[in-house]
Amino acid sequence: MRVKPAVLALWMAATIVRAQTPSTLRLDYHHSGTATGEEFAFDELVTEGPWPGNQSGALDDTNFGKYYFEMRDRATNRLVFSRGFASIFGEWEATDEARRQRRTFHESLRFPMPAEPVQVVLKKRDARNAFREVWTHIVDPKDPAIDRTPPGQANEVWAVMKNGDPAVKVDLLLMGDGYTAGEMDKWRSDARRMTEILFAAPPFREHRGDFNVWALDTVSAASGVARVSDGVHRRSALRANYDAFGSERYVLTFDNKRMREAAAPAPYEFVEIIVNERKYGGGGIFNLFATVSADNAFSPYVFVHEFGHHFAGLADEYYTSDVAYAGSESRPEPWEPNVTADPKAAKWKDLLTAGVPLPTPWSKD
Repeated sequence: MRVKPAVLALWMAATIVRAQTPSTLRLDYHHSGTATGEEFAFDELVTEGPWPGNQSGALDDTNFGKYYFEMRDRATNRLVFSRGFASIFGEWEATDEARRQRRTFHESLRFPMPAEPVQVVLKKRDARNAFREVWTHIVDPKDPAIDRTPPGQANEVWAVMKNGDPAVKVDLLLMGDGYTAGEMDKWRSDARRMTEILFAAPPFREHRGDFNVWALDTVSAASGVARVSDGVHRRSALRANYDAFGSERYVLTFDNKRMREAAAPAPYEFVEIIVNERKYGGGGIFNLFATVSADNAFSPYVFVHEFGHHFAGLADEYYTSDVAYAGSESRPEPWEPNVTADPKAAKWKDLLTAGVPLPTPWSKD
């Protein structure tokens, strides 16, 4: 089998780093339930490439995310890794469909390979915003059942922008969906164009040197992705589709395992899926992935907007557009850093201007 030079170079570099850097371990599981209850079931453990994250940032103290998981050493109960995140299930459970039927979603937790057995504890926010344990799983790094197959090399990984070792940079992976083999030049052009769009916008512009951007060439059999409301069906490489949860512009992939297996050869902490479409659309879920259509007039705005959901945990601030989830009668304080249910805005009181009333009047129609 002929190995692409770019892939070979990437993995040769990864081998050099591996002496200091642990590999990535992916814990796959199934998340099932309805609007009123949920449960979890283990799927498998899979090794990926070297861990791309900074080892000094193993613990997440942001308090962001609807869910949160922590990894504790079994012998000492010492906390060794943690991350907050959101999920597709976490959005779906607030839809009308979740009140009528049960569904299952595939999800993954990624973390550095531990040296000794650990307990992975998954938590979810309760009505008071406190994290409560909802599932736990013991991981033994010596478990012979861990799938240690090297990630496939069918899809070439290449650097759109490389500013340093993945262990000390923020690593963003761009994945194309709905691009045929004959459209790979377009995909590469779109990946470079979207990168420049992101880093033309503050605060990314000021932090360009802190990022690496990788791209993965994923080939689809037909051009474009599924648009069910338009009567268009596609089995694209990553199975991205419009009409998520009945929202025509909402683009997601529900095939988490397919996406994770495709991404495995690349070093990544964040993922942007660029769909080869002209129709307005996109999506973003904190610490999962973001999506955007490549060729719409509003694609530059949508790319930065949706990446803000994925990368920074920002909530939507608009109130005039339809959303996929149903409203809530209660008003708990949102975990997202840019919105609040507190009329005194205590969350950002140090940023307030003296003399501006709270809540601040909105003079527009």
